[in-house]
Amino acid sequence: MPKPELSVNKRALLLVEKLCDEADEHGVSVKKTRLGSTLIDAGIATNGGFQAGKVITEICLGGFGKVKVFPAQYDDLTWLSVFVQTSHPAVATLGSQFAGWQIKVEGYSAIGSGPARALALKPRELYEKIGYRDRADSAVLVLETSREPPDSVVKLLSRECKVKPNRLFLILVPTTSVAGSTQVSGRIVETGLHRLVKLGLDPKLVMHAWGYAPIAPPHPKFAEAMGRTNDAIMYAGLAYYSVAGFKSDEKLRALAERALSSASKSYGRPFLQVFKEASYDFYKIDPDLFAPAVLIVNNAETGGIFGFGRVNVDVFKRSIGMQA
Repeated sequence: MPKPELSVNKRALLLVEKLCDEADEHGVSVKKTRLGSTLIDAGIATNGGFQAGKVITEICLGGFGKVKVFPAQYDDLTWLSVFVQTSHPAVATLGSQFAGWQIKVEGYSAIGSGPARALALKPRELYEKIGYRDRADSAVLVLETSREPPDSVVKLLSRECKVKPNRLFLILVPTTSVAGSTQVSGRIVETGLHRLVKLGLDPKLVMHAWGYAPIAPPHPKFAEAMGRTNDAIMYAGLAYYSVAGFKSDEKLRALAERALSSASKSYGRPFLQVFKEASYDFYKIDPDLFAPAVLIVNNAETGGIFGFGRVNVDVFKRSIGMQA
């Protein structure tokens, strides 16, 4: 875990400033709101792109992770993928990247992720579990949305983060965009760690992590785009964790074996189909499904290493509508 004086918002702001300076290169646009906050559009009225998605993923990680876009092999399929590595897994993923802030104000809705959560403590119990909170006079938040936030939302976010509106930086990334698809697949490490924590693992014991997943091709319809991005992780994503604090391998192996998407009763079908059957209600979906396809764990105490799961490229191909 980063030392207390290290700040995910201060670290991420350096990346935000670079993204703004290179806006044309990354296919994003930058403007100020009436209240002085900075809005970065990465796919609503702009092209965005893979490199924008890469930088936004690093911003989501609070600057405590490195990201690379590269082609990877999944059985007989070669596909552009996103690779993430971090030596501060608990803070970078759960304390920053996790999409843990549901924003609903006056008809506007968005999912918030990134460093600003560590100022607003969304959700508070997760920060208590990882033993971290940030202190900064600037807040950086990534919003999965297809609309610019109104002033009422900007006021709410700055108030919750305890920063002035002109020190609030909002990155807008639709799920239907290339940048949006890239940053969702870039949550592969966070998805696996969140699942392990739900099963009882202390996140502070995870020392290092890496993972990669294919970048799903975007779809103009939100539900279809969301289905594809989820399936990229659930059926083709791989995550690795180095874990301390276990004197033997048995308990750690048992945790890892249960932290796979294949442990869900809903496994085997494209996510869009599952979502439709749940009447488009996330809370009706088996939470066990939100996990990587493959999990590898290294016991740092014993040197033991073990892996579970497999890539299910057939379901991923069905999900993206790939024809033979």
